Amino acid sequence: MARTGYTLPVFAVAAAKAALMHLCTPPNPPYEGRQGACALGEQALSTQIDLLPEVAEIPISQVAILDSHSALAITLSDPGDNLDLTRNTPIWAWVKLSERGAQPPLILVAGEGLGKTASGESAIYSYARRLFDANLLPLIPTNLTATVTIILPEGRQLAQRTSNEAFGILEGLALLGTSGISQPLSAAEHLEEFRQSLQDKVKVCADIVFCIGSNGMQVAERLGLPKQAIAQTGNWIGALLVEAGLTGANSVLLLGYHGKLIKLAGGIFNTSSHIADAKLEIMSAAVVAVGGNIQAVQAVLEAKTADAAQKKLRELGLAESVFRHLSEKISYKAQAYVQKYANAYLKVGTILFDRQGEIISQDSQATELLTLHSTHRPNLSPYHS
Repeated sequence: MARTGYTLPVFAVAAAKAALMHLCTPPNPPYEGRQGACALGEQALSTQIDLLPEVAEIPISQVAILDSHSALAITLSDPGDNLDLTRNTPIWAWVKLSERGAQPPLILVAGEGLGKTASGESAIYSYARRLFDANLLPLIPTNLTATVTIILPEGRQLAQRTSNEAFGILEGLALLGTSGISQPLSAAEHLEEFRQSLQDKVKVCADIVFCIGSNGMQVAERLGLPKQAIAQTGNWIGALLVEAGLTGANSVLLLGYHGKLIKLAGGIFNTSSHIADAKLEIMSAAVVAVGGNIQAVQAVLEAKTADAAQKKLRELGLAESVFRHLSEKISYKAQAYVQKYANAYLKVGTILFDRQGEIISQDSQATELLTLHSTHRPNLSPYHS
């Protein structure tokens, strides 16, 4: 059975809460003589965190008083049975108490290794901020402000192995996500859940929409696609295409971020980057197929990310033809894959979108399937300049 873990914000909050509780625990309460809300007795080496709505007990590696006004706690990330590069990453929380005055009760600061946006804001997103508020605000003594600095000593190095810069997150990792639970979607056991869900959906709706990635759900909603037709795939697109063919589905509309979905055009049907990643090579082959020159091919291969390659293709005037070619090839390869492994014909259409959820290409079969699914035809441009 796959083991669940917790997302990075949970460990940051746990470390901060442990430091705050330790700082406010007798015999060294801050600002002695003032009333505080967090004289909680002996500090254990774990901290209970409200995950909104679940509750988790998070181990604390170390916690120490630095002076009468500040404390530091350290915990280690544990994402469960996920293929996650943050496994065992140390998360430090330095908590300092000061007179509140006109300040808010809680101030969050990005320390070393925690990323910042291009505008300089801390890469601490809404769910993480809600966790900090829920778990720390009740513990902050009256008339005091807690300034929490989150430090990820390995964050800057780890960020170089991600596509954070393409998302506008600079100099480190981000505290993001919509849940505290890290579900082992990369564990093989979870494939069975996806298969069962797909089988149930085909019984209700024979024309299915595969949403690849969480952004796919937002795009599907914007397109007015029926919820009962939408199936999540994780990285197991090939296995679930075959399942759709075996269970009698009529069609599948593939809806996904181009940097993930174009792998199918190269015959890669499990899209986990831990298994295979040839995005730039596949895009380069498409450049050749539409008549691009060697300089365009080199520009794509030298790009650091699929987004950067897309931007370069736009500058060269090749993006529309390249991504049209790729969407058509994805559908063709997917249909052939189902025919080979399920001995069934399954009509497949493909829609590719960028990081902002803007559609950059769709093939003719996707247009037909959108018309089938939608009560009204959305105004879709095949390419947004």
